Amino acid sequence: MNKLEYYMNLPYNKIIQEINDESGHYFYGRILELDGCQSTGDTLEELNANLTEAMEGHIEVLLENEMEIPEPVKEENFSGKFVIRVPKSLHRRLVVEAEREGVSLNQYAMYKLSR
Repeated sequence: MNKLEYYMNLPYNKIIQEINDESGHYFYGRILELDGCQSTGDTLEELNANLTEAMEGHIEVLLENEMEIPEPVKEENFSGKFVIRVPKSLHRRLVVEAEREGVSLNQYAMYKLSR
C-alpha cells in the first residue's frame, strides 16, 4: 500500500453542514484534521464524492512537498472536560438560567454548547 492509499483509508473526521443561503441549497464539508481541505455538493452523495477527491488532492500535495500529514483525531484523545473562564456577569446569568430550568450549571452549559 502506498502512502496516499494509507492516508485515504484513515478515518478522518468530516464536518458537514447543510446550507440554505442566497446562492441556494447545498452541502458544505471539510476534513477536520486537514486544514483547507473542503468541498461542496448539491447532495450528500455529491459532497462525499467531491470531498474524497479534494482530500486525495490535498494529501498528494502534502506528500509531494514532504509536509507533515496529520493523522485523524481519535475519540480517546478527549476526556470530556475543559475549563473556560467567563465574565462574572455571564457566570451569574448562566447560574440564574440553570436554576430557572431546574438543572445544574454543568447540564445547562452542556445544553447551551450543543445548540
